[in-house]
Amino acid sequence: MAGRKTKKTVQAGSPALSAAQFVATAGGLGRVPLAPGTVGSVIGAALCLPLLRLGWPLHLAAAVALCAVAVVASGRAAAELGQPDPPQVIIDEIAGMGIAMVALPLQWYDLGAVFLLFRLFDVVKPAPLPRLERLGGGLGIVADDVAAGALARVTWWLLQANFDFL
Repeated sequence: MAGRKTKKTVQAGSPALSAAQFVATAGGLGRVPLAPGTVGSVIGAALCLPLLRLGWPLHLAAAVALCAVAVVASGRAAAELGQPDPPQVIIDEIAGMGIAMVALPLQWYDLGAVFLLFRLFDVVKPAPLPRLERLGGGLGIVADDVAAGALARVTWWLLQANFDFL
């Protein structure tokens, strides 16, 4: 069967990454042993810095496109790894930070505050965020982080609107 192609599957313990795992783990950076979610959040913040100069409509469009890619890549990577929400999949944190930073002023103070709020909401998962994880597949992996990002951004906006010293 010389001309026949076979589909290769990547095993969970394999050092090689499929295309979906490469994207979902941010080039393998999600495999760091300590705090991969924080690594993903830092990557997300770094990727969003240039978008802050373009204005919120373009930033929002890019964040929505990233969310769509994240749903597909994380769903495929999770299926390949045989886990519902693998810790090495960090594209969900990257997408969540993309949402958290929409319409944010380009100031380190604001960036740091939204980053910390996002990490807090991503780790603590206040209601109803845990329900979003039950959606299953890539949507369930990404939805709670996108909601945590939106919650972080809205929380920071409300704090600034109501407290003059922020």
